[in-house]
Amino acid sequence: MTAIERRQTAVMPGSLAAVAQANKQSLAQTFVGAEVVVIIDTSGSMDSKDSRGGRSRYNVACEELAALQAGLPGRIAVISFSEQVVFCPSGTPTFFGNSTDMAAALRFAKVADVPGMRFILISDGEPNDSRAALAEAAKFRNRIDVVYVGPENMPLGRAFLQQLAAASGGQAVTADRAVGLLGATQKLLAAA
Repeated sequence: MTAIERRQTAVMPGSLAAVAQANKQSLAQTFVGAEVVVIIDTSGSMDSKDSRGGRSRYNVACEELAALQAGLPGRIAVISFSEQVVFCPSGTPTFFGNSTDMAAALRFAKVADVPGMRFILISDGEPNDSRAALAEAAKFRNRIDVVYVGPENMPLGRAFLQQLAAASGGQAVTADRAVGLLGATQKLLAAA
């Protein structure tokens, strides 16, 4: 079993699955208490080993998400996407590799677009179809905040994510190659 496979099978403390198990509730009952949906890009570019300690953006993002969920138990739902989209009740985003179907991820997450829900999209901002992603973002009632996790030399990715956030009235922040993702996400959550 690879390190990614081990990570994906682990249940993060504070995740919806961990809280459901601890409270002897169904996952659906626990999801009702969620306040934030984190939509994380797990496409091939997130395997770039340009993050903290020469590790991949994906691995560092998982560490940062673990800390966030531990601090806000049962309040964060995680969705990961690439060519596929999946809900991750364990709190660990599934790493897919491949391309970036951000429009499909937003369509998938739209079911949770109920009053008071927060959405945070974490990506390096290079979707397969930027127009389709922007069109999906514009359909949300709640804002979509974004966290850019790519390197400084990718201005198009950052600019696209700023445009996506603006399409839904959200904010854009940067967590250089997933380092600082925890702080950037906490900053967005505090800016209700």
